[in-house]
Amino acid sequence: MSEELSALKALQRAIWSAGDYDAIAELFWDVGAVVADAAAIDPGMKVLDVATGTGNAAIRAALAGSDVVGLDITPELFDDARRREALAGVSVEWVEGDAEALPFDDESFDRVLSTFGVMFAPRHDVAAAELVRSCRSGGAIVLASWTPDGFIGRMFATFAAHLPAPPPPEPPALWGEEAHVRALLGGQTLLAIERRSVDFVFESLDVMFAGYEQQFGPMVLAQRVLGGAAYEALKGDLRALVESFDTGDGELRIPSEYLLVVGLKP
Repeated sequence: MSEELSALKALQRAIWSAGDYDAIAELFWDVGAVVADAAAIDPGMKVLDVATGTGNAAIRAALAGSDVVGLDITPELFDDARRREALAGVSVEWVEGDAEALPFDDESFDRVLSTFGVMFAPRHDVAAAELVRSCRSGGAIVLASWTPDGFIGRMFATFAAHLPAPPPPEPPALWGEEAHVRALLGGQTLLAIERRSVDFVFESLDVMFAGYEQQFGPMVLAQRVLGGAAYEALKGDLRALVESFDTGDGELRIPSEYLLVVGLKP
């Protein structure tokens, strides 16, 4: 692995371990159930949740009676994952690992899942190949990824425009473009693709930003990296973005589009 790639992955770990990722994941926690339902998991199946975060898909897969491994490059998230695992009354094996080099044999799993996770692996083709390699013939790969033009895709583009860190080789939100996903997985799996949306709901814009400044890793690091005026410029652009997506009536409601992908491996 090159020094640049190693540095990028170290930065990603620093970003997602900053703040309180579990509180942010709560905003889209229900999407884990969407992913698990789309995977049609039966009891006894072996399931891998790649870039599991705090386990929103892994725990749902375990509730379906499967044997689940949740893998993430940021093991700092596993304390919250284990707390959620205990509350759900299930068992998940939590493994530190890289989506671009999964530490499993070929065709180890009946289902391979990722909910807004594998999309952040720097090299999309490498990560896609690992998803396919780890999935058995006759199995399925199910992914949820933010779209480039949806709220989260636009938000990450706003952060990238303000922060001095070098961009990844490929923007994460490309995983939310159907043509890109077909190029990555279409020659190896039979794909079904659907656009969906999840609403982020807050009492107000001020409440949202107060939480994000304490909990959302990219914003926590932006406060440390940017000077006062530069940080305020970022906040101004983010506020304008939020207001452009708000559909609430007396509350802040932000629809955020994602791509749900089901790939069947012949």
